[in-house]
Amino acid sequence: MTISVDPIATAGLVTREVRTGERAGAPTRVAVARRTYATDPADLWDALTDPQRIPRWFLPVSGDLRVGGRYSLTGNASGVVERCDAPRLLALTWEMGPQVSWVEVELAPVGDGTTLELRHEAPVDPEFWTQYGPGAVGVGWDLALLGLGLHLDTGEPVDPDDGAGYALTADGRAFVRASAQGWTAAAVAAGEDARDMQAAGERTVTFYTVDPSQPSTEETPTEETATGETPTE
Repeated sequence: MTISVDPIATAGLVTREVRTGERAGAPTRVAVARRTYATDPADLWDALTDPQRIPRWFLPVSGDLRVGGRYSLTGNASGVVERCDAPRLLALTWEMGPQVSWVEVELAPVGDGTTLELRHEAPVDPEFWTQYGPGAVGVGWDLALLGLGLHLDTGEPVDPDDGAGYALTADGRAFVRASAQGWTAAAVAAGEDARDMQAAGERTVTFYTVDPSQPSTEETPTEETATGETPTE
């Protein structure tokens, strides 16, 4: 399945929030994304946890997929499954090299659908935060939620090549910009400086929408990028 959506409207389906937190006495930042899907909690939970379905919208996954076990997403993060309360709450560590953060996904029925709330909490270097803001992680998750929505709507897998190149298309660039603007607004609403966050948002847009095969003068935001550039790899 190719990606054919209204990029601005689809980015607008996500509600975004930025919080501060603390882990083991260290300050953290929390990016919160919410989107409602037209399916029941059981189906959404299955799409999030079935190793046969996860690659249809995200990445191939392997490992011991139970509480206490380690998982690995091909070419991306690995970690430990900390909680798995079907069909309501999934909690994982999110490990990329030496950097450890935490992801929680919570489902709640609403009307004829289900609201997914994703919370990604991480210790973030202040300089990195000033450079990229919450969009470094948030845009990646918005792209993943886009892929999830396409899969849930059709039952079909997102074409991996189409997903990998989506952010480099005109529609993909529009989606990334709308997503980054949403995360900028969330950061400002949380008390961050508007000018700083707008500049950070522009740098995040550049990272996601520049062809990685071409030379770039931009520093790569590896510290807190959640899911890479696309909903599938």
